[in-house]
Amino acid sequence: MLSKHSSCFFVSVVSIVFIVACSSPPLTTTVEVTGGTIEGVDQDGVFSYKGIPFAAPPVADLRWKAPQPTKAWTGVRNADTFAPGCMQDSSMSAMTGAPANFSEDCLYLNVWTAAKTAGEKRPVMVWIHGGAFVGGMTGTPMFDGTKFAQKGVVLVSIAYRLGVFGFMAHPELSRESGRGSGTYGIQDMIAGLQWVKDNIARFGGDPSCVTIFGESAGGIAVGMLSAAPPAKGLFHRAISESGGSFAPPRIEDGAGQNVPALKLAESDGESFLKKLGASDMNAARALPAEQIQEAAGGGMGGVRFWPVADGYVIPGDPYELYEKGRFNDTPILAGTNSNEGGLFMRGPVNAEEFEKQIRSGYGERADVILEAYPHSTDAEAARASADVFREFAFAWPTWAWARMQSRMGDGKAFVYYYDHRTPASPDGANHAAEVSYVFGNFAGPGGAPRPEDLALSELIQTYWINFAATGDPNRRPALPLWPNFTEQDQQVLYFDDSASAKPIPNLEKLKAFDSYYSWRREQAREKIGQ
Repeated sequence: MLSKHSSCFFVSVVSIVFIVACSSPPLTTTVEVTGGTIEGVDQDGVFSYKGIPFAAPPVADLRWKAPQPTKAWTGVRNADTFAPGCMQDSSMSAMTGAPANFSEDCLYLNVWTAAKTAGEKRPVMVWIHGGAFVGGMTGTPMFDGTKFAQKGVVLVSIAYRLGVFGFMAHPELSRESGRGSGTYGIQDMIAGLQWVKDNIARFGGDPSCVTIFGESAGGIAVGMLSAAPPAKGLFHRAISESGGSFAPPRIEDGAGQNVPALKLAESDGESFLKKLGASDMNAARALPAEQIQEAAGGGMGGVRFWPVADGYVIPGDPYELYEKGRFNDTPILAGTNSNEGGLFMRGPVNAEEFEKQIRSGYGERADVILEAYPHSTDAEAARASADVFREFAFAWPTWAWARMQSRMGDGKAFVYYYDHRTPASPDGANHAAEVSYVFGNFAGPGGAPRPEDLALSELIQTYWINFAATGDPNRRPALPLWPNFTEQDQQVLYFDDSASAKPIPNLEKLKAFDSYYSWRREQAREKIGQ
């Protein structure tokens, strides 16, 4: 008997068998969707449809507003090419091999399916790309959904507004909406999920069996959506790779807090409008997108914009929301990589500098953090600096989320630790190292995959697809058992060259950060009078 979280009909991973009604129409390259007719491409039994609009272009008067319904078109719209990425600096596209093609008109999604008819009800997986909420795009070659489609999944990838266009708050914008400001990119994701609910059955997908999954900022967004009231009912499983979002909103400068409280974000927005020389939002909306992007700066080194605790999409401290049962209860699968922080280190860090950084950012809990990370030598300090980044950015939010889901939810939590080492990463798995294994796409600077890489990719895809179909990654007898995570039994699936269940690593470091975030939460309550 299937649980309420396991409603998809699923027989096997390698060859998924579906019961299809005789009257179900055959799937072709031409599909009717919200707004009109699209025509995609049939290549080797996989239909792909690219550049499908799911909301109106967020330009002119619609800049910094919630996504609006897509505009209808006449005739047949070609769906054979990715739409431009959302406005951003070109640095990330250069790293990922995606075209440096950007536009403010960017709210489009893509679908891959190998369904033969529209009535097959295959599991649906919706990919949310990463990029620190300032970069990334669905047209990145690594994100091609063909291999997922070949294994019985309907794969969707969605775009969302980035940086200043997606996450600037301002008092005037908050008054306009009546619901705060600074979450337009997250609202884009919700609009994309609504499109999936309304349309995915026409591609052979099951709208009652939707998994959201993402990496880095995409995984953080998955965590945000899991506590977002407007996203309720739009997805049924959640996969977060190096993500999660569980720190309390930032009300002042402090380490490890990314989501700003609304008042702080509005103040930042006022400062940015002054930098633009715009007297109000009407004047800012009249400016060219390129001028605004230039003022925001490039990549993570520019003016920082992040999803805001607006009180509506992000209602508040996620930890407290889970304590009160105010979250979207689904099974979750989440994890982090062993050397996440290595990618973000800039220059050497010695023991003295490490201690200074910790004391400047962690306040009264600095000694707790320092005690958890050996740093008496320069080599230890360098390792500690990278691992501190791993913990506050990815590992602690994932751990806290899994604990709260297992404690407060009906959906089970499954946690992984990715430590697959390659000649290019002998010191551990870098941030985003698992993404090519998840998608099975290895083209790029990493070189040709080794046999062990292909075997691990097959294993990971099998777990991900099992989870998407049933809410449990353990649906094939030959797979190593992945135990569900509980506070009493904190087992994770450890990926190196294979997979095996082990106790969660770095537990003492995670507990040190738990103490720090508990203190930050108490501080926030005192400052806002709770």
